Amino acid sequence: MMQAITDFLLCPTPDEWIVAALEHPELLLIDHANCEKKAASTALNLIYRYVDNFELLHKMSRLAREELRHFEQVIAIIEKRGIVYTQEPASRYAAELRKPIRTHEPAKLIDTLIVGGIIEARSCERFAKLAPYLDEELQRFYLSLLKSEARHFEDYLGLAQKASNGVDISSRIQVFLELDRELVNSEDECFRFHSGVPGQIASR
Repeated sequence: MMQAITDFLLCPTPDEWIVAALEHPELLLIDHANCEKKAASTALNLIYRYVDNFELLHKMSRLAREELRHFEQVIAIIEKRGIVYTQEPASRYAAELRKPIRTHEPAKLIDTLIVGGIIEARSCERFAKLAPYLDEELQRFYLSLLKSEARHFEDYLGLAQKASNGVDISSRIQVFLELDRELVNSEDECFRFHSGVPGQIASR
């Protein structure tokens, strides 16, 4: 499972990000919760936009339910630990990754699904890389997410390939993978779950 993810991505998460995550555990959990909400919202948006694609409707419905369940699990941990759940601005990662998405169909759907798959793959890779450094509760929770995140990655890319009607999409995947590599290795002003190498960590 994880081998497929690491083979797919062009680079691992930098160690500097792991250090920042361990230094800011509250912000990690808050932004993780926000990411789960956004993932569910992305799936729901696809359900509303592409009503004639029954395979997409089924897979995105299941994905949205799972992401909301993950959100519930994260906020339960946040509440248990006495962390104040605040609104934090998102990192630039997802917005930058979506910039090359084409505007005509079916290219728009194909690119949107590819981006979804890459975000799921990067999330899965970060859960796995971070887990060994966490306390027992968080380690167990993050490792429990790997199977579903890996399946979401596969579902997104499988749907993207089917939307292409047999046209090879590897060149489009490469475009977004190269952008993912650039984003996770470049400096970000503040730490977030999908941020790059933290520069000046915003004080909390």
